[in-house]
Amino acid sequence: MSARWAWLDGAWLPFAEARVPITDRGYLFADAVYEVTAVLDGRLVDGASHLARLARSAGEVGIPLPLDLPAIAAIERELVARDGLGEGVVYLQLTRGAAERDFLVPDGLAPSLLLFTQAKTIIASPAAERGITIATVPDLRWARRDIKSVNLLAQVLAKQAARAAGADDAWLVAEDGRITEAASSTALIVDGDGTLVTRPNGHDILPGCTRAALGRLAAADGIAVAERAFTVAEAQAAREAMQSSASAFVLPVVTIDGCPVADGRPGPIARRLRARYIAAARAGELAS
Repeated sequence: MSARWAWLDGAWLPFAEARVPITDRGYLFADAVYEVTAVLDGRLVDGASHLARLARSAGEVGIPLPLDLPAIAAIERELVARDGLGEGVVYLQLTRGAAERDFLVPDGLAPSLLLFTQAKTIIASPAAERGITIATVPDLRWARRDIKSVNLLAQVLAKQAARAAGADDAWLVAEDGRITEAASSTALIVDGDGTLVTRPNGHDILPGCTRAALGRLAAADGIAVAERAFTVAEAQAAREAMQSSASAFVLPVVTIDGCPVADGRPGPIARRLRARYIAAARAGELAS
């Protein structure tokens, strides 16, 4: 990367100089939504889907977009070019704005929009080659997980608990014993029939953009796809397990709570879907 930039409320700033007020409601109340879009070979991956989800999240909490989606996409592209980013992510955060601390929102408050990039190794990921280990953790989040809110404390605690248990990441488990999703990714399994299974969209999970693209790619490659909830025991007994996200694409899961998934090695469908997603991104087959 060259010099690192940030875009904040209409201004291009050196990254180290970007500041938000201490009265910003994102800081005081987590009154904000966000998006993360991958960058591969200097191009945004599936950018249109992420911006559509941003608009949905903002609409669900009543934060107006300060710019239309094409204008935001143009900022993302310029940011990637300014930073000389070949591989990594663009982070975007939209807060309700800054005002004296009060639970009630003052009339006419102007929203605040921030964007910056992070360099990240996605393709040559050691985790993708070896697979990752998972610890299950109770899902303690609020009820509107379909909104991509910056209120991520429960996810932070889940990941910390997984680390303390010697695992790479956490899968969250609802009170009924079924997995909702990973702490910051979509959870998927391949059942005994070879069907790719993931929980249906709803208020209890985030509608994953990468998950949606993988579903299309899997179906095109003749892999059956089903949306249904599954238990921890089902995941441990699955033919394969994996998780998907914008910042990692597809990561095979090799153990869950210390129990090996199949032979405890990355499975062929996870590897195939990861390769297919990367090829589709590089070929411009995903929305951008």
